[in-house]
Amino acid sequence: MKAVRVISGRGVPLKRSDVDTDQIIPAEWLKRVERTGFEKGLFSTWRDDRNFVLNDERYSGASILVAGKSFGVGSSREHAVWAIQQGGFDAVIAPSFSDIFRNNCGKNGLIVVELSEEIVVKLWSLIESDPTTEITVDVERLVVEVPSTGLCEKFEMNADTQNRFLNGLDDISISLQHSDAISSFETSRPAWF
Repeated sequence: MKAVRVISGRGVPLKRSDVDTDQIIPAEWLKRVERTGFEKGLFSTWRDDRNFVLNDERYSGASILVAGKSFGVGSSREHAVWAIQQGGFDAVIAPSFSDIFRNNCGKNGLIVVELSEEIVVKLWSLIESDPTTEITVDVERLVVEVPSTGLCEKFEMNADTQNRFLNGLDDISISLQHSDAISSFETSRPAWF
């Protein structure tokens, strides 16, 4: 996992609530054995609608998804996180997230930011009126800023998750921080184990 302190990018206003993981990446995509190519399945059932926001060229290249409440509900599938990341997104901002989805994001390097519904609606408005609006997510200071407007909102993040992002630590990296203790245990445990 790469270390992340600050990300800046344009946003996409995904004005939908209760987006579940099957809508993010439909079940037929879960049969893949490799961990690549999921961007093609990102919201694939909605992509047939030419008015779907991700089909709007104005938002091409945006890296921050701004969604409605209860984003990522449904079954636990890391594939949803992979699809969002491979679709070019570094962060998702929403009023609320499923706990399982939030945990999967933290372990896979996708930043989730919970802001009030009022602020999310304000972000939607800013993005829709000017799709070039830059949004900054500062993981170190735990703030979201829109420099062109002066908007600056604090958000919360679990200290362990923040540490993962700031230091680029995945589960394996965290385990390897204890390699001396693991080695010591391995040399001292009975051979019959």
